Amino acid sequence: MEYKQIKPKKIYEEVAEAIFDMIKTGVLKPGDKLDSVQQLAENFQVGRAAIREALTALKAMGLIELKQGEGTYVREFDPVMLSFPISVAALMKKEDIAHLVEVRKLLEVGAAGVAARKWTEKDLEAMQYALQQMKQGIDVGDEELGEKADFLFHMAVATASQNPILVSLMNNVSEMMIETMRETRRIWLFSKQATSEQLLDEHMKIFEAIKDRDADAAQERMLQHLSNVERVLKKYILSS
Repeated sequence: MEYKQIKPKKIYEEVAEAIFDMIKTGVLKPGDKLDSVQQLAENFQVGRAAIREALTALKAMGLIELKQGEGTYVREFDPVMLSFPISVAALMKKEDIAHLVEVRKLLEVGAAGVAARKWTEKDLEAMQYALQQMKQGIDVGDEELGEKADFLFHMAVATASQNPILVSLMNNVSEMMIETMRETRRIWLFSKQATSEQLLDEHMKIFEAIKDRDADAAQERMLQHLSNVERVLKKYILSS
């Protein structure tokens, strides 16, 4: 039996979620002014540092803005940002997300090219399994299964490079990858920028290039996929 790992939430995450829910339910509307940091700290019975971190996270999501000398206000925002629950990815600093996308491009584009030259039958089976899981997630409407399969596919590509140091580097950023991949998929789907079928097709094209041992095409398709990820994150999170 598998048990879902429970991660303790940090205080600022709980504060951010509480304010997020107030915005989502309409208690706080665009144009409304938030209480001062000191007042919020007293209201939530937490330290001012936690309040400042929570406000930074909400600002990164594009939900609030700081007007110099006036205070913090709820801003006009794209409704898609309220279509899914706040996540760890949304609570990461924008710089962290931008750096992660850059790291993924550096690692995974090269990995796809090497994988195309070095894959074994076992590697192909791992990639095919991940793709089958992605398709199953679409067929049964299980988005969580799709998210997990998405990550499995990218790790299978890295493993197919036959480079244990590369796999280790990918594992080091795996938790951040999972969260940002989940966030990106939800933004994509809720904003109707893509469908689950389109996302599966992007991964299928990467797989086909690797299977054909076409290193150039594998790199090009991986880069295109990650550039799409970057475009979505820039539009909804990084540009806030």
